[in-house]
Amino acid sequence: MITPSGWTILRHRDFAIVCGARFAVTLALQMTGVAIGWYIYDVTGSAFALAYLGLAGLLPALTLVLVTGYVADRVDRRLVMFASDIMLTLTGLALWWLVASGQGIIWPIYIIIIVVSASRAFHNPAAQAIIPALVPQDQLSTAIAFASSMFQFAQILGPALGGILFAVDPRLPFVVAALLYALSALGTLTIKPREAAVSSKTPVTLKSILAGFEFALNKPVVFGAVALDAAVVMLGGVVVLLPIFAKDVLEVGAVGLGLLRAAPAAGAVLMALWLANSNYVKRGTGKKLFATITVYGLATIFFGISTSFLFSLACLFVVGASDMISVVIRHTMVQAETPDDLRGRVAAVNSLFISSASELGQFRAGSVAGLIGAVPAVVIGGICAVGLSFLWPRLFPDLARRDHLIEPEDTKESAKA
Repeated sequence: MITPSGWTILRHRDFAIVCGARFAVTLALQMTGVAIGWYIYDVTGSAFALAYLGLAGLLPALTLVLVTGYVADRVDRRLVMFASDIMLTLTGLALWWLVASGQGIIWPIYIIIIVVSASRAFHNPAAQAIIPALVPQDQLSTAIAFASSMFQFAQILGPALGGILFAVDPRLPFVVAALLYALSALGTLTIKPREAAVSSKTPVTLKSILAGFEFALNKPVVFGAVALDAAVVMLGGVVVLLPIFAKDVLEVGAVGLGLLRAAPAAGAVLMALWLANSNYVKRGTGKKLFATITVYGLATIFFGISTSFLFSLACLFVVGASDMISVVIRHTMVQAETPDDLRGRVAAVNSLFISSASELGQFRAGSVAGLIGAVPAVVIGGICAVGLSFLWPRLFPDLARRDHLIEPEDTKESAKA
């Protein structure tokens, strides 16, 4: 539960609006994610059909990364978010029409997912890069934890609501999602304009476009954190397989699928709310980061072998809680280490790693499940995640040795000297 001091971050009006807009978008995406997954698996009964969702989302993430970050640094970030939300609104309406037609056609869904992925590819860097401009630097970690808690709360409510609405009427999740996207679009327009962090005089060159990659590669802590996030998501993610577990392993239906999808977010939001009022990750940061990855992997393994719905929910709860600790650590370090004029491009690099890893992870999990079954696919993913917690400290020793979440200024100055 958030203490009164934690809620004070919402005194920053524009930050509160961004949190609300992100909540609406995430709620809508989670609702449609559950509905699409259940709809496709119900129509096809194929794990490979679920895997192809990952490929559909991967294409925009890979092809647009050089553009999206640069746009976030050169164009008003409010307008980038607004345009993305409008496109998402149209996808919600398209999905509603497709399901309402009752023809059981699957292939247009993959095209719609491509559009959704492209819209998110522009939205995410702008949404991430705008937050440091909305709060004081000394409140950045609290703001990120609070924003993450709102994001995760939407991930709790969204899947459960999506499952319930789909059970009532398969069209409902997509109608509600379209309304939420539109609400977010309107909210972003009320954010007060700010001076662009990057001067528009900066010429559009290949070097300027690739500046985000160059910065990340030259900062081992930043690159290590971003790459770790991507590796965990790619190797340990299980979300795409939840329709199979809900229908065939646990036999809990569409509503049960919504609860399974909500469980990781429930753990994450409670952890985020605690972190927003705690100094837990501010010291001993590197060791705590890798410890949470181990917990994440073990919880994934136990979920894979579980045949109890309640125990499966508990395992997914732990997955979400442990992941939130690493999310707050990684995102705070990346934001704090990045100059404001590069935040959009570095956020785009981060989004590329996470988005592409997520989509590849969906394809990996779906393909492996199609070949050897859903349970082995999940267990293998959990084992890989545990392995990363031992491998990464050797690949990125600076990240493992990191003591402070945000390095004191005197430490930075001595490092430069």
